[in-house]
Amino acid sequence: MKFWQRYLRDHARYGTRVLHFVGNCLAVLALVLGVVMLDPVIPVVGVLIGYVFAWTGHVLVEQNRPSMATHPLWSFICDVRMFRLWVGRRLNAAYAAIEDNAD
Repeated sequence: MKFWQRYLRDHARYGTRVLHFVGNCLAVLALVLGVVMLDPVIPVVGVLIGYVFAWTGHVLVEQNRPSMATHPLWSFICDVRMFRLWVGRRLNAAYAAIEDNAD
């Protein structure tokens, strides 16, 4: 739970989250396309491009270090969770909850 709160704080700016979502969508699309076309290179390239988008958000927008560098598994789990919350329109509630806990 503490890592989730840290993860959300590391993705506090809207631009960082948008770049993550674009990267996630590209990676998922590449995974599906790779399976359909039976080409293992497509998913690998898609995931790498997805990470370029996500890391660009950290470097240029958030100006922090991606948590993937130190906690790759937890970071991936939280990335999927953040994406699911965004798709379900519940991400703002998650941010409100960590602000309430900060008081």
